[in-house]
Amino acid sequence: MKQILNEVTERIRERSAPTRYAYLQRIEKMAARTRGPDRMGCANVAHAFAAMPANDKFKVVVEKAPNIGIVTAYNEMLSAHQPYVNFPEVIRAEAHKYGATVQVAGGVPAMCDGITQGEPGMELSLFSRDVIAMSTAVALSHDVFDAALLLGVCDKIVPGLLIGALQFGHLPCVFVPSGPMSTGLDNTEKSKVREKFAEGKVGRPELLASESAAYHGAGTCTFYGTANSNQMLLEAMGLHVPGAAFVHPHDPLRACLTRESVRVVLENTYQNRYMPIGKMVDERVIVNAIVALLATGGSTNHCIHWVAVARAAGIIIDWADFNKLSKNTPLLARVYPNGKADVNQFQDAGGPSFVIRELVEGGYMHEDVQSVVIGGLRDYCKKPQTDGTSLSWVDLPKESPDETILRTSSKPFSASGGLLLLQGNLGRSVIKSSAVPEDRHIIEAPAVVFDAQEELLEAFERGELEKDFVAVVRYQGPKANGMPELHKLTPPLSVLQGKGFKVAIVTDGRMSGASGKVPAAIHLSPEASAGGAIGKIRTGDIIRLNVIAGTLNALVDEDTWKARHIEELSDSKRFANAHGMGRELFGGMRSNVLTAEEGAVTWL
Repeated sequence: MKQILNEVTERIRERSAPTRYAYLQRIEKMAARTRGPDRMGCANVAHAFAAMPANDKFKVVVEKAPNIGIVTAYNEMLSAHQPYVNFPEVIRAEAHKYGATVQVAGGVPAMCDGITQGEPGMELSLFSRDVIAMSTAVALSHDVFDAALLLGVCDKIVPGLLIGALQFGHLPCVFVPSGPMSTGLDNTEKSKVREKFAEGKVGRPELLASESAAYHGAGTCTFYGTANSNQMLLEAMGLHVPGAAFVHPHDPLRACLTRESVRVVLENTYQNRYMPIGKMVDERVIVNAIVALLATGGSTNHCIHWVAVARAAGIIIDWADFNKLSKNTPLLARVYPNGKADVNQFQDAGGPSFVIRELVEGGYMHEDVQSVVIGGLRDYCKKPQTDGTSLSWVDLPKESPDETILRTSSKPFSASGGLLLLQGNLGRSVIKSSAVPEDRHIIEAPAVVFDAQEELLEAFERGELEKDFVAVVRYQGPKANGMPELHKLTPPLSVLQGKGFKVAIVTDGRMSGASGKVPAAIHLSPEASAGGAIGKIRTGDIIRLNVIAGTLNALVDEDTWKARHIEELSDSKRFANAHGMGRELFGGMRSNVLTAEEGAVTWL
């Protein structure tokens, strides 16, 4: 793997040389300036610190003390973000101990995909990432900060904060998580109730009781979806205080780790340790993040988000890089939906620290990288603990305490990772193979074409899908309607698969960070709205999805296929997603967005 790791990294480095060089030049130019409070006009400085206590104002202006900017995604709609309500005061008090000052530079929007799934608001979800990036830039554009702490956890929020922070790559930055909620209803049981509801075997009261038992308190949802994959990747990139990812919001250790983030970010502002985020996040760090994602069977959404994150640092990656690394990265974790454990059980078994240690020692990750702590990536191979006042880190046992959840690199669940590239006459897509049973790795069945997820749900209700078929759900890409997740399709498709039918989905949209056991070729590019071949598929065409060969094809005579035109949406369908729930304001993003494989970026 070491050879493959180096080959992929070197290809990325060569491909990115011009853009990465230009990015680093911009960072150096920004870092060479006189600090903001000394450089700006007096009126600017007075405005910046007008509301500060006099003593803090004296420190930052006269004593030239470091000033930390907080960018927070606090709100009360996201269970994972509600605990952030008191974080600024904790951070401010800790900073004062080091003679530093703190200002909340700004807030960023943070929407909950769990609330908007299947609703019109979900069509704002993917683009909210770039809104968050822009909001982060607005917050930091006040330009009076020596470092930044970034408070965010969930799906689009972490990638957005990271993209925004990388535009200020001259600043030392540390991400400060809040942790997962305590374990509630088992995720597998929750899914069974959803399937029963889809079949009409239970009603809304039973379903609501089940969902409320699963999502019941402060913290991230406990399945290993996009939010918790974010935390795994930040650990692997060295952007957290080591071991901070999966500690409960109300655990005393959480407060200690939050206070430690202040010490760490200040340490990175010192001349002898100056470590800005833009310099730290290089090609090797991006590759380490991908490897960590693959080794844990993480969210498919990061095949989009981390492409965008890399671009923000001048680094160009694509799905072929994910695919090459996936084929050579062992699967070390089984966490729902590719296992039964939740993230709390994953943490108890060793969590990110165990995974990173195994990947580093096995030669699957670059060890020679910088992190926010002086010890580098090796410090992320240990588990944090506290005696109530101070922090320390301890070694983990050599063997996994629960091999149903975590494995060593010498005896993995699988020799390859959890995400693969599929290619063929339909274009390029990704599939989360780690959650799909091996007897479903090849699906060949007639297509049933839908132009909206509601059409599929209605066909299911009418009993029209009791057969082998491949659901083709098109016009769901970023240009069409903002690329909402199609997570509500999982229960009915799971029901049909459970009845013994061969079922799969092919779409230019997204599924979920919790993509499950139904084979799903997603993010198909080019999308239908950009003239992609998915628009040529007709109901009845035989579709072959082959995970083993890495192919996705419509088995249609070549001449017939070439002669076919793209089936365009009617005006009523095309404009149905343009209005309501604020979607009008995102029209420019839909027009300008790049492909999913290019990160669905709207700012290039």
